[in-house]
Amino acid sequence: MKVSVVKETASGERRVALVPETAGKLRAAGLDVLVESGAGDAAWFTDDNYAEAGAGIVGRDEALAADVVLSVGKPDEAAIAALRPGQTVIGLLAPLTDAALTASLAKAGVTALSMDMIPRTIPRAQPMDALSSQANIAGYKAVLLGAAEYDRFFPLLITAAGTARPAKVLVLGAGVAGLQAIGTARRLGAVVSAYDVRPEAKTEAESVGASFIELTSVGPASGEGGYARALTEEERQAQQEELADHIARHDVVITTAQVPGRRPPLLITEDALKRMAAGSVIVDMGSSPLGGNVAGSVPGEHVVTENGVTIIGAANLPSTMPAAASAMYARNISALLLYLVKDGELAIDTDDELQAGVIITRNGEIVHPALVKAADQGPAQA
Repeated sequence: MKVSVVKETASGERRVALVPETAGKLRAAGLDVLVESGAGDAAWFTDDNYAEAGAGIVGRDEALAADVVLSVGKPDEAAIAALRPGQTVIGLLAPLTDAALTASLAKAGVTALSMDMIPRTIPRAQPMDALSSQANIAGYKAVLLGAAEYDRFFPLLITAAGTARPAKVLVLGAGVAGLQAIGTARRLGAVVSAYDVRPEAKTEAESVGASFIELTSVGPASGEGGYARALTEEERQAQQEELADHIARHDVVITTAQVPGRRPPLLITEDALKRMAAGSVIVDMGSSPLGGNVAGSVPGEHVVTENGVTIIGAANLPSTMPAAASAMYARNISALLLYLVKDGELAIDTDDELQAGVIITRNGEIVHPALVKAADQGPAQA
C-alpha cells in the first residue's frame, strides 16, 4: 500500500504530515512511503533526509495518486480534483466549520479521516490526539509572543538599579493549551492566574502553578470531549462583566477558549479593553475568521487599541514552530494509520467507535453523525 505526504499549500503553513523518523517507522511496518519533493523544506526536513529514511521522493501528481494521502491541513481544490474514488485522505480537515470541503471530498468518492475529530475520551486514541499535541505547542508559543511584546520583565528582578515586580499573567481557558501557557509563564517567572468555566479545571490549573479565579456569575459549564459547553447569552454577559474586573488587573492576558464548530466565545469586550493599562498585551489564541475571544482581534495581526493595549491575533501558532509541531503531528497521524492497517491494507470498520469518530466521508457520502446532523439542520449561523 502506497502512503504519500503532500506539500502544504495554505499560506503560512510550514508543517509537514510526516517527518523522516516516522516515515522510517511506516516503512518498517511494510508501507511504501512517498514524499512530495520539498514537502518538508519549511520544517527543515530535506528530501535527502526522507530518502535516507527509505521514502521515495516524487512529484505532486504521483503523491496525490497514492492509496493514502497524508496532509496537515485541508487539500485545495486542485488536489481534490486529482483524487479518485477509493483513495483515503487523512489530515486536519476541520469539517465542522467547512461543510463545502466535506461535500467536495464526498463527491470525490474518497474516504476522508479528520485528525481534529479524534474521540479524545477514548484512551487508545490518546497517541493520535493531534489537537492536544498542537495545542501544547500553541500554548507554549503564545506565552513567548506575549513576553516578547510586553515591554517589562516577566520575573521578579532585584538589581542595584532597583526591583522590578513580576508580570501578572492571566490565562483564560485551562485546557491543553491553557495549561501549557500557565506552566510556561510560571517558568518565565510571572505570577499567573487562570479561569475556566469547567470546575474540574481548577485542580489542573493549580497543579501547574496558577491561582484559580472562580466567578460567582457563571455556573459549571463542562461539555463533551473535554471542551466547555457553549454558554447562554445571559451567562456570557454575566461572565464578561465579572471577568472585566480581573482582566484589568493583569499585564498579559492569554485567551484559549474554543467551542468545536462554532464561533469562539467573546471573553474580552471593548469595555474590558478600555479598563486595561497602557502597555498591556493580549494573545488571542481563539482568533479565527469566525471571530475571536477578544473584541477587535484580527487573525495573524497585531492591533493596538487607543489606550495602548496590544492584541495579538495568534492564528496557527504551531506552524511557527514547524519542526517540533511536525514531529508531534507525525506521531499522531502515523499512530492512527498503523491502527487502521491490517496485513498491509486499510481495514475500515465503522463499528469501531474510534474509526466512527474520525471518518467523515466514505463511498461518496458524508457519514460522520455530527456532520449528518448538521446537514439536516441546515447551515449554522456564525
